[in-house]
Formats: sequence, structure tokens, C-alpha cells
Amino acid sequence: MFDFEALSQAIPRQTVLCVGDLMLDEFVYGEVSRVSPEAPAPVIAVQRSETNVGGAGNVARNIASLGARCIFVGLIGEDEAGAKLKADLAREKLIEAVLVSDSSRPTTRKVRFVSEHFSTHMLRADWELSVPASADVEQKLIDAILPQVARADIVLLSDYAKGVLTARVIRNIIDAAKKLGKRVIVDPKSANFAIYRGATLLTPNRKEFAEATRSRADTDQNIAGAAQDAMMLADCEAMLVTQSEHGMTLVVRGGEAIHVPALPVKVRDVSGAGDTVAAALALTLAAKADWETALRMANAAAAVAVGKKGTATVTPAELRRKILPHASLAAEEKIVPAGGDLDAPLSDWRRQGLRIGFTNGCFDILHPGHVKVLTAARGACDRLIVGLNSDASTKRLKGEGRPVQDERARAEVLAALEAVDLVAIFEEDTPIELITKVRPSVLVKGGDYTREQVVGHEIVEATGGEVVLVDILPGHSTTSLVGRARGGNA
Repeated sequence: MFDFEALSQAIPRQTVLCVGDLMLDEFVYGEVSRVSPEAPAPVIAVQRSETNVGGAGNVARNIASLGARCIFVGLIGEDEAGAKLKADLAREKLIEAVLVSDSSRPTTRKVRFVSEHFSTHMLRADWELSVPASADVEQKLIDAILPQVARADIVLLSDYAKGVLTARVIRNIIDAAKKLGKRVIVDPKSANFAIYRGATLLTPNRKEFAEATRSRADTDQNIAGAAQDAMMLADCEAMLVTQSEHGMTLVVRGGEAIHVPALPVKVRDVSGAGDTVAAALALTLAAKADWETALRMANAAAAVAVGKKGTATVTPAELRRKILPHASLAAEEKIVPAGGDLDAPLSDWRRQGLRIGFTNGCFDILHPGHVKVLTAARGACDRLIVGLNSDASTKRLKGEGRPVQDERARAEVLAALEAVDLVAIFEEDTPIELITKVRPSVLVKGGDYTREQVVGHEIVEATGGEVVLVDILPGHSTTSLVGRARGGNA
């Protein structure tokens, strides 16, 4: 297993120059309700719709979602769809969009009608002009792109054959990148791989690869053999062939093929999965990872993307859950440092209508009494947050010599418990600020407190929540354990 943690720290320091065909993706969700009386065609009862930045713009969104910066260059028309794309990209803090306008063409727009229940695409309507950019627009693109190459750690070309990546634009980008020692990743659309000559890596899907190489591409051996010939033609270092549910095959020039099976996942929508793969590959290689690591990162990213509806993006946390063993997730997924951001998990849980519980303590040496309270607390809610006194806070409350374990060690022990969903460290003597922020439905403490003594009871009850007191387990306390360990009589 590669060092995912080191890689996840390196990725946010990267900048990717992404160039390609931008489009507006719209998803209309509904169900077939009847057959139209005017013609024998299904009538779709629309329930909701949503729009996303698609095509190469979705590659840029995935780069940003993974925490890195993206300089994005694309083409839009002078229309409503173009204005929306421009506004949507402007809201992305990690994306610097350089958009060239072409009044002679519409902004590419794709509307997909999808079964809400079955996640099945029933119909797609396209508004587009799939012809190369005119000579003057082509020059504007080149003039916009070339100054950005030096600013990037890696270059990514996302070709949807909508007119941005003409042969001249591609040649200018690859030549400029090579002069500066920058690697170039290409998600190709042309069956003539020679136009991408000099790129570092090509990432065709199996259908595109078969058409370009005139091969069957039905086994890893066939792919490996055809890829070596294709790489000679394209003068590239490696080729990654994506095969949907059959996984991915990476062939390095002059080397052996590496195949990884697709990770098990319930596929909801494959729209934009290739964009996610390209983004993950570019960032992993920019972070100086080896080929196999890049392959496994891309495979995990694809598994996350196809499990979502619509044109989806992937986060580092989602990648971590796919890549790391479950036991490795506790600290990274469950622990929030003092002053850390609780908004994301809280918003997600509230959106799902889950009942949030809260308890707190120092938990210096975890004992059966603690476990009983935590288990009972989790039984009273859907998600349990444990407020943990920091080292400084514990020392003020318990005196010199405490805590016995530092806050990170205490947090990791708590996070390893199945009953605990989140550990939030706080610096204050009481968790009142944390409770105010969490606004739990259930506040839990041991039975050695009365309801009035429980810090935050008035906040919880004011919003319709309840205070739950759990009977303590006699004979168990951290103070007595510490005393006995130090040879005292406590």
C-alpha cells in the first residue's frame, strides 16, 4: 500500500493547467408516467433538475475538489449557457478560469433525462457545434494558454472534440510544456494518436483505444501489445486504458502492463467518470508519485465518481475511504482539532434528518465506565459527537500530572470506538461553545450529575432536545486508576 497520507499532503501544493472543451451539463430527473397520445413516445414526469460545469470544466472541478489549484482555459459562446458557466467557475476558489468567447458558436450544452428511481439515462439532448475553432479563435486560445504553462506543475488536455484542442493548439501546448520540462496528460478523443505526439500519458477508454489502434482490445495482453505500438507512434511514456467495470490497464513504454480491477461499487451514473480519472492521474503524477500509485489513485477516484449521480467530483476524504483499510480511517475521519470545521459533517447529518447526540469529558484513561456511557449515548441518537478536553483544559480541571495521555492519543482511542462518530477537541474549561455550535438533539452525561448540573442543558432543551443521564458503573474512575498506578491509595 502506497503512502496515501504523504500523497494527500502533497496534492494541495500542485497547480494543474487544464485545457479543453467546456460544456454545461444539465440533469433532469423524473420517471416515465405514460405514453403520449400525440405520438407513441414516453412522457417523463419531471421531478427536479440540476446543472453542473461539465466536460473539461468537470476535470477542473475535480482538481479543485481534491484540494489543488487549477488554471483552466476553455471556450464559450456568447449565450446564456456560456454566462452561467463563467459565473459558476468564478465561484470556484481554486479555479482560475481563462475563457475565450466565440460569438459564432453556441456554448456546448447537454441535457440528460434520467430515471430518478433507477438512475437510468432515458434521453440526451445536445446543443453544440463540433467543428474546430476558427483561425482567429484558435490564435486567441494559444495566446491565452502559453503564458500559463510556466505557472503549472503539470498540463492536462481534456479533448471532447468540440473544437478547442485543434492540432495546432495541441502542438503549441505540448511543445511549450516539453521545453519547460512539464509533463502532459491527454484524455484523447481523436483516433489519430499522432496528433498528441510528445505527451507523457494518454488515457483513452477501451472503445477509443480499439478504434485508434485497430485492435480488439479484449484482453490485457492484446491491450499491452497494441499500446506499445501506439506509444511509439505518439512518442509518449505511458498509456492508460480505462475499461469501465473491467478496471484499468496501464502500459509503460518498454515495460510490463499493470492491470487493476474496478473496485466494487454500486454504479449510479458514469457521466464524467473519465474527467475524475484524468484529474486524479494528473495530481498524483504532479506530486511525484510512481505510475502504479497514479493508477490506483485513479481507479479509486473512478469508483467514487460512478457511485454518485450526475457529473460528480471527488474529495480527499472519499478517496481515503476507498484506498485505506477501514481501521486506518478512525483518526483522519473522526477527529476534529480544537477550532476545526464541524460544518461539513453536521450539515450532511442534518440533511439526512439524523438525530445528533453529544457527550463530553477528558477520557484520560478509557475504562468500562466510559464505554458504558458512550454506548448508551450512541443508542440514544443516530450520530454521536464526543467533546474532548484539550491537554491544557484537562490540566486546569484535574491538576498537575494530568492528563496522563496527550489529547491526540486520547482522541485516537475514542475514535477507534464504533459508538463514536466524531471527536471534537475543545480548549475551554466547559464545552458550552461546542454545544452551541452542534445544537444536539440529545445531551448525554453520567448519572453522577443532575440535569441542572449538565453544561449546556438549557441550550439543548430550548430547541426541543433532551438530556439523558446514564447510570455510572461503580468502582471505575480515571482518578482512582491513576492513583493506583502511581502507588497511591486513591
